Amino acid sequence: MDAIDRSILRELQADGRLTNQELAQRVGLTPSPCLRRVRQLEDDGVIRSYRAVVDPASVARGFEVFASVEVRRDRASVAAFEDRLQTIPDVVEAYRLYGAPGSLLRIAVADSDAYERFWTERLIALPGVTDVNSQMIMKRIKAPQGIPVD
Repeated sequence: MDAIDRSILRELQADGRLTNQELAQRVGLTPSPCLRRVRQLEDDGVIRSYRAVVDPASVARGFEVFASVEVRRDRASVAAFEDRLQTIPDVVEAYRLYGAPGSLLRIAVADSDAYERFWTERLIALPGVTDVNSQMIMKRIKAPQGIPVD
């Protein structure tokens, strides 16, 4: 990966809706080689997808929670827990961690009542869950901006 590829990645992370013409101008290429580079980055799995960033509050998901979750430490429990997470839309991010807690989830729901229902009906009922510690997000200070490519 060279400096031009990195420039392409920076530009597309800032605005994934750039036309190839606009992108080419910004990175100092003509459109054809620019498109070839973008396609190669896609084919290589460097660029995995293009997405819209949606304001959670505008779709009734403005109450966000980080939940630290402990799961029994055996392969079957961890696998069942992680498989089930894939089916729950309220869980918008999930990470397996080294150490304690074993997992960290970001959950987006409408309000505290919705989170209580989610906690009671879904979260503590997940396979292998032994403990949950919830922290409500007061304010997002820095939103994801993409991965630094330098």
